Amino acid sequence: MRRRKWLWVSLVSVMLLMVGAGGWIIYQNDYDLAEERVTITGGAQPLNGVLARPTEGKGPYGLVVFVHGDGPTNATHDTFYRPIWEAMAKAGYATLSWDKPGIDSAPGNWLNQSMQDRAAETLIAIAWAKTQPGIDPQRIGLWGASQAGWVMPKAARQSPDVRFIIAVGPAINWLRQGRYDLLAGMRDRNAPAEEVAAAVAKSDANLRALKDSETFEQYQAAGGDVTGLSPERWAFNRRNHTSDASEDLAAVRVPVLLILGGRDIHVDSDDTDSGYRKLVTGPGQLKVKRYADATHNIVPKDIEDSELKSAFLAIAAPRSLFTPGYLDDQQEFLTSVGKP
Repeated sequence: MRRRKWLWVSLVSVMLLMVGAGGWIIYQNDYDLAEERVTITGGAQPLNGVLARPTEGKGPYGLVVFVHGDGPTNATHDTFYRPIWEAMAKAGYATLSWDKPGIDSAPGNWLNQSMQDRAAETLIAIAWAKTQPGIDPQRIGLWGASQAGWVMPKAARQSPDVRFIIAVGPAINWLRQGRYDLLAGMRDRNAPAEEVAAAVAKSDANLRALKDSETFEQYQAAGGDVTGLSPERWAFNRRNHTSDASEDLAAVRVPVLLILGGRDIHVDSDDTDSGYRKLVTGPGQLKVKRYADATHNIVPKDIEDSELKSAFLAIAAPRSLFTPGYLDDQQEFLTSVGKP
């Protein structure tokens, strides 16, 4: 009887813990946002988007338009964006994001785009957003990570509708970034010298072929190493590998918040920092936030390196994935640029 009672108490305890954990997870993944699935029109093809408005306060709200980094990204970045959207909502800003062309049944193919194509797409989204109820057309800006660093300055240069930029882990020059990414990644995993030399030689050969405008098929037929590359990705690289943000950045006249991770192995934070300080020179125009232990995604290094930790936090405490201060600093920036 005593053993049966102990088993019963243990079972009940486990069930209560599971219910409590489930309730906590639901609570942690419930955001103060009013999300709406939208279709952004005005371009050659519609964009499948998410417009997230604050649940508190009265509009019209400012708007932050999200510009993705590289890769096949959907509107919420698989929910990764939602803590950022919530922080922005607390500052009185709605957010707008969309599935990249070809992602989650969206028409098109993002690999067919140039950086100018992406800038034009961003401006189409802004034009659409200005027609939506509850959006203040005088307080629209851009948030973008990594590859968006070549897109947002173009958009800001081409349209007065862009009133501010939040740039997370951007690079200045595509080729410098690519070489840094290659070498830093190999250092991070302590690759042997012969492996590094082989990778550099492969990269140099690829770059020579891109410079000569060779197609994927031409390069492959000539014996080029196309491991890990598709014809579409090769064409994307050929179209964009000369990208450099310097000229566009020098023409930007709006407030810029630059966010960098001290342990970024994809983008050289020092190179980006010095480049932005040299090019974005208006009085009080540039604010730089550097987080010493943050990775490219502005996540603490120990969390990003642990699949167990990152998976647990993504489910149980998604706001805690990010480096402390990251969400608050963006909220503070938006509050400051939103003042008359």
